[in-house]
Amino acid sequence: MMRDETVRLALAPAGDATERPISIAIVAMGGQGGGVLTGWVVKLAEDAGWVAQSTSVPGVAQRTGATIYYVEMMRAQDGRKPILAQMPTPGDVDVVLASEFMEAGRSILRGIVTPGRTTLIASDHRSLAISEKSAPGLGIADSSAVTDAIGVAARQEIIFDMNALAIENGSVISSAMFGALAGSGALPFPLEAYHAVIGTGGKGAAASLRAFGAAFERTVAMAETANAEPVAPAATPAPKPDAAIPRFRDHRMDTLARRVDALELPRPAAELALRGLAKVVDFQDLDYGSEYLERLERIHQIDQMLGDATASETGHAHELTAQTAKYLANAMAYDDIVRVADLKTRAGRRQRIVDEVGAREDQILHTTEYMHPRLEELAGILPAGFARWLQRQTGLYGWLDRRIDKGRRVRTYSAGWFVLLYIVGGLRSWRRASLRHATEMAHIEAWLAQAVQAAQYDYALGVEIVKCRRLIKGYSDTHERSQSKFAKVTAAIQQLFGRDDAAKWASRLRETAIRDGEGGDLDGLIKTIRSFA
Repeated sequence: MMRDETVRLALAPAGDATERPISIAIVAMGGQGGGVLTGWVVKLAEDAGWVAQSTSVPGVAQRTGATIYYVEMMRAQDGRKPILAQMPTPGDVDVVLASEFMEAGRSILRGIVTPGRTTLIASDHRSLAISEKSAPGLGIADSSAVTDAIGVAARQEIIFDMNALAIENGSVISSAMFGALAGSGALPFPLEAYHAVIGTGGKGAAASLRAFGAAFERTVAMAETANAEPVAPAATPAPKPDAAIPRFRDHRMDTLARRVDALELPRPAAELALRGLAKVVDFQDLDYGSEYLERLERIHQIDQMLGDATASETGHAHELTAQTAKYLANAMAYDDIVRVADLKTRAGRRQRIVDEVGAREDQILHTTEYMHPRLEELAGILPAGFARWLQRQTGLYGWLDRRIDKGRRVRTYSAGWFVLLYIVGGLRSWRRASLRHATEMAHIEAWLAQAVQAAQYDYALGVEIVKCRRLIKGYSDTHERSQSKFAKVTAAIQQLFGRDDAAKWASRLRETAIRDGEGGDLDGLIKTIRSFA
């Protein structure tokens, strides 16, 4: 996520503690070093002779909540120790440090960020919640409301990607947040005191100091920029052209790409078509890419007759083609055993894991994955005729299923398992003769036929049916459940044919199906439609 780095001037520290303590709330998720950061802040105060106290309220695991650490610090007065609070009080917090952008938003909602008092230090990267990851299609929450709220909710704000900065320096985000805290000037302690605290961190101290220093410099530079005299803006540069449509180095792919050019689609639709083409060719081969284009060309011919005629009324010219280009590619690149094995044995995946865990060249990395193949998946890659015969042999099929349907922990990069997965991933040459492929192609044709049938009477409804394909996702049980939900939605849409508001109801059905189980009531909406359809 790209966002302008922001800082608002208010660099005066909270001040020496006299009548009240300095209060700091730290909001961090598991693995981000929130406890370490809290310990650093407490030690920073205690090394200066202050009295400090920390408490924490743990959140829920698996990225559905963050732990709130709370620190209060105060200099003892006349030998008397202060009584410090154990929880942050809305309107009474001096500094809030948030390790993720949405957590900054939650801090504002809790009322612990106050315009006249609070310095808000937050990383603007996103760590997606489970609800965002599991939603079909795009389920990422809109963070624009947090951006708008930060602009008015805090006395001072320091926002940049602290997670990326920490990774660049071989450390974790807590080090960068500590550096931003030092750079903010919100606490009355010298820079050397911060260095002394981190220096006691043992083996990881060097990396922590690097991340601390980089964040400190970034924060100070942002403050200096905010303080600088305004400069007359330079001449407005000419607007950059739209992003180039992707092209291909392989001349065979370029031949297929010229078929997309011949459709003379608007730029967004052409880009979707070329990206879809690349996806299906990567999934199978060039012939499969040609098959993708044949389907897309067929839809485009219908689109020219229907979409252009209704463009002035509905604004959907070429929308049917554009949405088909996107969702047809996803449908044709379905997840089967061959695809899963192929992706798990690609060199790029191994390197991505190494980068994510920060493994060094002198370290040995083992990857253990849980796999639970069912006989349905194995039968799906068999030749269609033989697989159907096997399914009719109920006794034999059940006997095989009991021996195959078991969870397994697989050492992906051990010699034996890697070779087996690599061989399975290479079976794409007979995929097009398999039962799974025949089933998927029949489903695609039925889906497109329903969309075309609807578009002939209601162009917008046809587009909505194409978009319903986003409901189908995943592998194994997940795929079956999502396909069942797709069938329920499209069956309900059939009842809407002929209504002026059919497209709106279809869109509502799809979005409710996406949220079903989390505030969405698909069955209830279907009953409502049946009551008037």
